[in-house]
Amino acid sequence: MADHGVAAVSHVGVDLTSTPPPLSRLLSDLWASRRLAYMLARRDFFVRYRRARLGLAWAVVVPLSQALVLALVIGRITKIRTTGDVPLTLFVFAGMVAWTFFSTAFGTGATAIADGAGLTTKIYFPRAVLPLVTVGAGAITLALNVVVLLVMCPFFGVWPGWRLLLLAPALLLLFAFTAGLSLVLSAVHVHVRDVRYLLEAASRALFYATPVFYPLHQVGSLQDVLSVNPCTGVTELFRAATVGADEGWLPSLWWSLGWTAVILAVGLELHRRLDRTFSDLL
Repeated sequence: MADHGVAAVSHVGVDLTSTPPPLSRLLSDLWASRRLAYMLARRDFFVRYRRARLGLAWAVVVPLSQALVLALVIGRITKIRTTGDVPLTLFVFAGMVAWTFFSTAFGTGATAIADGAGLTTKIYFPRAVLPLVTVGAGAITLALNVVVLLVMCPFFGVWPGWRLLLLAPALLLLFAFTAGLSLVLSAVHVHVRDVRYLLEAASRALFYATPVFYPLHQVGSLQDVLSVNPCTGVTELFRAATVGADEGWLPSLWWSLGWTAVILAVGLELHRRLDRTFSDLL
């Protein structure tokens, strides 16, 4: 009877070993921490807008205002023509919805472990939960923006129709890619604190290398190069599910799927190997 009690305690407790745990253990610990992740994501979202006079409206106002400004400036100084006669404002807003979620989630997710150091010293949970929480918090904002985008479509004469069947795969790919990148960057940031500053420069460059405010088919010979960018396929699939696909976007989707699989695998492996050492470096 006593033997069974010891076995039970060692199973649910924290095992201190000289070798990293198997990946299955990390995944099971993440699943066991799902309620904690939900509560933290919900808290982060409401704290972000709690004292703002417009409240949750800011979640929509920011990307919509950026889209309006970009569409106005680009429409004045260029001759960009979108596929299928989609109005430029709607086209840019669809790109901004995906980009805003991605850039916000991986920007805060990259520093999530260092920023949450105080919490991890009080209770045990895999540190991978913290960057994933930023993705969950951003998902609420993303949902609001998707609803606004779909409501705007009929007013601009665009009817998504059967394209909405692509919305679930598009959101899944967006979540998976953002979560994978957040896992990788958060693990690296614990060891190299310069990541915070490198991201500021990289995100600006990545914004212009992603077809957020311009159609992919209008960049000429650069289309093949920009298709390798993992954010391109993610953005194009989301746009295909809402306002319509751009010409020649499918190769970028295969690149994004490949990048997402690799980045997720690397992120999980980094946390599997380094989770035990994070507390010593924070």
